[in-house]
Amino acid sequence: MRKVIALLSAAAAVAALTGVSAGTASGAAAPGSAGQGKLVWSSCNDTTTPALQCALLDVPVDYAHPNGAKIKIKLNRLPATAPKDKQQGPILLNPGGPGDSGLWMPAYISGKLPKDVASTYDWIGFDPRGTNGSEPHVVCDAHYFDAERPDYQVSQGTSKAWLEKAAGYAADCAAGWSWLLPHMTTVDSARDMDGIRRALGASKINFYGGSWGTSLGSTYGQLFPSHVRRMVLDSIVGPTISWYDHNILQDKEHQRRFEAFAAWTAKADSVYHLGTDAATVEKAYYQVEKDLRSNPVGAAPAPGKIGPAEFEDTFYGGGYNFLRWPQMATALSGYLTRHDTRPLNIAYNRYAAPGADDSTFPAYNAAQCTENAWPRDWEFWKKDQAKVDAAAPFYTYNNMWYNAACMFWPYQGNTAGRMKITGKGLPPVLLFQATEDAATPYEGGLAMHDALPGSKLVVQKGGSFHEILFHGNACLDDTFTAYLRDGSLPQGGGRIAKTCAPEPDPTPVYVTPQSTLATKNATPPVPLRPTDPEAVHGVLR
Repeated sequence: MRKVIALLSAAAAVAALTGVSAGTASGAAAPGSAGQGKLVWSSCNDTTTPALQCALLDVPVDYAHPNGAKIKIKLNRLPATAPKDKQQGPILLNPGGPGDSGLWMPAYISGKLPKDVASTYDWIGFDPRGTNGSEPHVVCDAHYFDAERPDYQVSQGTSKAWLEKAAGYAADCAAGWSWLLPHMTTVDSARDMDGIRRALGASKINFYGGSWGTSLGSTYGQLFPSHVRRMVLDSIVGPTISWYDHNILQDKEHQRRFEAFAAWTAKADSVYHLGTDAATVEKAYYQVEKDLRSNPVGAAPAPGKIGPAEFEDTFYGGGYNFLRWPQMATALSGYLTRHDTRPLNIAYNRYAAPGADDSTFPAYNAAQCTENAWPRDWEFWKKDQAKVDAAAPFYTYNNMWYNAACMFWPYQGNTAGRMKITGKGLPPVLLFQATEDAATPYEGGLAMHDALPGSKLVVQKGGSFHEILFHGNACLDDTFTAYLRDGSLPQGGGRIAKTCAPEPDPTPVYVTPQSTLATKNATPPVPLRPTDPEAVHGVLR
């Protein structure tokens, strides 16, 4: 019955091309400790980090009704080991998303710091409400990302298919989760963080957040400034820009990163044989995409086939993490110069194959679609996105369809826009931003610095990692360490307090296939672990 309702709603939405009727999203609900759960810690049974402890915390579904229905937030903790008089309290960690799990972060980030600093904090990871190990884990359409998906390019006549798909997804979410979706905004997650603080018995918390986690952290600071001790924001979402306009900035920055990849590949023509100038390499990319329209290749052990949409999904992650460039260039080179599809198959399974369900996509939509108003007229999208595509064809339509469910989302976005961030009452916040970040463009770091009086902005000039800490750059990591050690901040004045150099480009190498992924009996693909150097964090698309 749920599926029937979803399909009927989708059909009506597509016919109208204006979206479904609106409900009211949760936003400014009164804070309070009523309905507060308690933490009972037990071993996570993690053999790598035996000291890691796990717990579930009850929090209200709706903070306007704190004594009403409850859901559970999953947390873990790596306790401080320093003497009590040296301990600095809990530091909550969030990698972005919206909705990505933070449970991998306590062991990983503390392990990147000197022991005399790491040992002074209780490291707290958590799964945001409705995601991952929290209860419930929201699933709208477990097969939404299955291959082969419709072509992203509107020139291929797939717009109707994508509109039906996006509207169907929004309707399916509403059919199963109308009681929770309006309460999965950034504000709700920030209130959950304060619930975690209270359950920990702490008067103040420290915080590190990357990508959407910078929006979560700044929102927490706006709601609860007196509860913040130290805060670090890495790869920053501008505090006022609409999510629709943020995506347009992303499109333009991803185009620049794609052109940088093409130029890097062209310099390594002796390795990849794809041409000695960037324009020729770009043509090679689009040639492979064109070939896959008529001749998709096998995706096994992932289901389905690799067509043009799956091909694009395999490559856009290079804008987040350039350590993927050798594998990406190998995939193009293998296909065009050796008639070998194995490198493409391996890259797809490594970077883009879907998981068992739609993962954090419900949380992504629940936050972005309701935190500000979105255009609901397909004719507007079609004309406006065509202008963007003319300047940034690499990513525009991929990104557009990823966000198209907001056109039909059953809960109207806040017409007043996202919560205004003023920084009133906050201690000095440490900000990190790369100039070439495609997912959270540089403008966002400048805007957050301007919005937070007393903040200090560290800029990696020429840097392109999304989330720039913990990649072995001493200039960045030592600044983070000093702040956590004793609150020390860069002393530079002006908008930029400190500038760091970028990491060097990866060494060009043809990645010789050593996997049996292309065989039907191969082991199913395992997504990259968040700690893998090629992983991307906080996939804010």
